[in-house]
Amino acid sequence: MDEDDKPDADTTQQEPSAEESSGEEPSQEELLEILKTLKNEHRRIDNEIKALDENGVTDMLKIRRMKKIKLSLKDQITYTENMITPDIIA
Repeated sequence: MDEDDKPDADTTQQEPSAEESSGEEPSQEELLEILKTLKNEHRRIDNEIKALDENGVTDMLKIRRMKKIKLSLKDQITYTENMITPDIIA
């Protein structure tokens, strides 16, 4: 596998921190920081996919992998947003 085919270390699932694994929920500030990081990474991958598309890169496998990573990040963003603003049952 080429170096380019490997996902970046920061795009893979991160192991829970000591606070998360001990059963305590992260604070609001920590959630907002996580959300900011996830959105930045999502935007970076999106821009990279667009650049590869515009350059006519034909490595569809790499683009497909990046899209899966982007989708995973989107799921993590949605989950984090739901933790910040939980549903209110009326």
